[in-house]
Amino acid sequence: MLFSGLLIIPFVGTILLAILGSNLIAKIINVVCCLLTFVFSLGLSWKINQHGALLLGKGWFYLDSLNIFIIVVTTFIGLTTSIYSLTYLNNEQLGKNITQKSLRFYYSIYQFFLLTALLILTTNNIGILWVAMEGATLSTVVLVALYLAPESLEAAWKYLILCGVGLAQALLGIILLYFTAAKVMDIHNALFWTQLYSVSNHLSPHITMIAFVFILIGFGTKVGFVPLHNWLPDAYGESIAPVQVLLSGILLNAAFYGILRFKIIVDGAVGSSFTNHFLIGFGLLNVLVASFFLLRQQEIKRLFAYSSIEHVGLMSFAFGLGTPLAILAGMLHIIGHSLSKSAVFFSTGQIIQLRKTSSIDQVRGVIHDHPLLGWGMFLGCLSLLGVPPFALFTSEFLILFSTIQQYPLLAILLVIGLSITFAAILYKVQRMIFTETPPIISKKLSISYIPIYVHLILVLFLGFFVPLFLMNWANQIAQLMGI
Repeated sequence: MLFSGLLIIPFVGTILLAILGSNLIAKIINVVCCLLTFVFSLGLSWKINQHGALLLGKGWFYLDSLNIFIIVVTTFIGLTTSIYSLTYLNNEQLGKNITQKSLRFYYSIYQFFLLTALLILTTNNIGILWVAMEGATLSTVVLVALYLAPESLEAAWKYLILCGVGLAQALLGIILLYFTAAKVMDIHNALFWTQLYSVSNHLSPHITMIAFVFILIGFGTKVGFVPLHNWLPDAYGESIAPVQVLLSGILLNAAFYGILRFKIIVDGAVGSSFTNHFLIGFGLLNVLVASFFLLRQQEIKRLFAYSSIEHVGLMSFAFGLGTPLAILAGMLHIIGHSLSKSAVFFSTGQIIQLRKTSSIDQVRGVIHDHPLLGWGMFLGCLSLLGVPPFALFTSEFLILFSTIQQYPLLAILLVIGLSITFAAILYKVQRMIFTETPPIISKKLSISYIPIYVHLILVLFLGFFVPLFLMNWANQIAQLMGI
């Protein structure tokens, strides 16, 4: 019942919202659908915490410690973003940026995107995982192009082409993996993750390594690995705030999850050092390249797009280190980044609406006329930068500690990248927030402030206290990865 509801609710929501023409009813249905999926995900997380991994739907779906925490994060961000959209999209519509027809389309695609993201995270079939990834890509392409302005259409087209080519590479990798698996097991089971995992030590090492390279390139394009990241700043820069949250807080995690699933299979065939070196290499490259690009950004959305590139680098680096402590840090970083970056995008979306510009140089003194909004953005940025006592401080500290134990020289490079990022973002953000400016009369509260502070409270809580079940899940993931 719980699992069925998790997928049926967004499926029904997609169809229902495509039929309805009323903006008010569509808003309510969108929030209710997201609330129900979040409740079902909590129920499933409790069930897995009590009983362990679950094989569902005659083996077509699989839930364990690796995907359940991402599922909960996905449904939670889907819920808070739907609440944020209530007033944000009204303001966009009043500004004539989005038509009534576009809004109707937005809500339907919103639920379809959540459906594909949850399918990526729950399916036991790697072929369906690829199909769901393609569906998530197509739905977000539509959302990026929601304005139908020349710039947003160009960004959406670039996103579609680059990620389409990337996913074609991933498909080739999956075909190669199926080819080698079919030699040692029943061909009808050669696409099921649990079956592949059980025979991974019998797979051809050479073909499996080649398959992983293609899969890493394919899904790495979606994640934003450098130099496969070129679509990401443009897509973020031309999207509305809720879509930026969906891209950074949900899709990024789902694509990275796909890489981790394949990593576990490949590790069983060739050992973990092969995949770990790739993840560490891409992770470090992301952190260093993003840090220097952050120095030259003059546009708010693109600034935080490069911040996402940096943080996915830290996630990759953590899982590449491959120790139980680093895996815990990686899990905590996925959760902390999703919550913090969403809070920042919620804040910047409203700031851009109020100031009618996304230029960093033209936004000043937000805290003077909108104190709650200004503090929300500033605290969200401090969280992203790993300032204590937020959760990302804990995760980054654990990543650095694990790196010093294994690769002291890489720890130096990591600190350099993090330091440049800290200076670049803090300098630009504090100018937007605290610099004096003539007051603009408008200090009314908005329901859109609620998701900002809910996210900040959660990420602050995780900085002080890591729940025991998260630590248990991290240990189970470490065992799954053969550590």
